[in-house]
Amino acid sequence: MKTLAETIAYPQMTLIRQKLGREKLEDIGGEVKRQMISLGMVQRLSGGARIAITAGSRGISNIAEIIRAAADCVKEWGGQPFIVPAMGSHGGATAEGQLEVLEHYGITEAAMGCPICSGMEVVELGQTEEGVPVYFDRIAYEADGIIVINRIKPHTDFIADNESGIVKMVAIGLGNEKGCSALHAHGLAAAIPQVCRVALEKAPILGGLAIVENSRDETWKLQGIKPEDFLKEDARLLVLARQQVPHLPMDRLDLLIVKEIGKMFSGTGMDTKVIGRIRVNGVPEPQKPWVEKLIVLRLNPLSYGNALGIGLADITTKELVEAIDYDSMKANLIATTYLERGKLPVWFDTEKEAVDAGFKTLGNLCCREAKVAIIENTLHLEKMWVSESLLEELKGVEMLARGKELSFDRQGKLAKDF
Repeated sequence: MKTLAETIAYPQMTLIRQKLGREKLEDIGGEVKRQMISLGMVQRLSGGARIAITAGSRGISNIAEIIRAAADCVKEWGGQPFIVPAMGSHGGATAEGQLEVLEHYGITEAAMGCPICSGMEVVELGQTEEGVPVYFDRIAYEADGIIVINRIKPHTDFIADNESGIVKMVAIGLGNEKGCSALHAHGLAAAIPQVCRVALEKAPILGGLAIVENSRDETWKLQGIKPEDFLKEDARLLVLARQQVPHLPMDRLDLLIVKEIGKMFSGTGMDTKVIGRIRVNGVPEPQKPWVEKLIVLRLNPLSYGNALGIGLADITTKELVEAIDYDSMKANLIATTYLERGKLPVWFDTEKEAVDAGFKTLGNLCCREAKVAIIENTLHLEKMWVSESLLEELKGVEMLARGKELSFDRQGKLAKDF
C-alpha cells in the first residue's frame, strides 16, 4: 500500500472527443407554436383564460426561449399566461428560492413577458389506488388551464416506463415539497404514473410540451402531447432519449475525476448512470461503468449550495465542502429520503491532495498504469481527458492531444488546460 507521503508518478493523459450526434432543432420558437397548434390550443385559449406554464429546476437547453414562445402563443390566441415553478423541493423548498433558480436560467417576468407566480401551498386531489396522497400546486390548480413543459430523460434513481419528463413534472414538480416527499416515501417508479393519472383527471391540464435533447445537450425534438396521451408518449420519448444520452466510453476506471457537480447537470448532482452508482435500496446498480475511486472537485455556483449527490463520491475538496448550503441540501435530501447522497466523503485541502489520495488508495497498482478519466461534469461528455492506458480499448473516439502529464498549479488546483 502506498503511504500518504509518497510522491505520485502521474500517468500521461490524452484529450479525446466522442463522436456524438449533431442533429438539432433550429427553429425553436416556430416548433413550439406548431406543436401547440397540434394540441388545439388556438381554440381553447380565447376569452382571457388564465394559463399556467410550468418551469422546472433543470438546466435544459433553450428552456427560457421555449417557455417564452409558449407564453407568446397563449397571448396571441387570447389567453393570459403566467409561469409556475414546478420543481418539487428544489430551491430550498421556498417560493423565493425557486424564483431565484428560474432567474439564473433567464426565466424572469421581464424576459418572459408575463408574471411568475411562485408558492409552496398545495391542494390535495385525493389518493391513488395504492393510497398515495396526490398533492398539487394551488396556484396552478386555480388556473383555467395548465401547459406542462419539461425535458424527457432517464431518471437517476430508478428504471421504469416513465422516468424524468412531463409525467414526473405533474406528479412531483407540481406537487411541491409535500408531493415530492410523499412520492419518495412510496417509491418513485410505481407512484409517479399513479399520481399523474389522478392529477390528469382532477387538475385543468390542457397539454404538454416534451423536450428531447441530443447527445450534445441541445434541443433535438419538441413534441406536443394531449393529456390522455401523457403516459404513453412520455414512455415512447424516453426510449428516444435513452438513445441520445452520452456515456463514458469505457467500462472500468480506477479513478474518475469529476470537476463539477450541481443540480443543473443532474438531479443528483452527478448522473448516477454515468458514474455507475445509484445507491438506492432495492434498485440494481448499473453493470457498467465500474469506478474504483470517484473524486469530485467543485460545486457549480448555480447549484446554490445544494451538493446533493456528494455522498456518491469517495473523495472531495475543502472548497466544495465549504460551498455547501446545508439548509438547501437538507430540504432536497430529506424529501428524496436517500440520506446517503448527502453524506460527506473524505475531503482534502486542495484538489491535488484529493487526487493524490485517490491514486494512493488504489492498492499496489502502478499509478502510471492506472485507468483515469477527467470529465467536466456528467452532462457534458463529448470531450474528456483519459490516461494512455485506456486508449487501446476506446472505440469511436478522436484523439485531440496526447502525452500531457496530469498537473496542478501552485495553489494545488487542477491545471486550467485539463
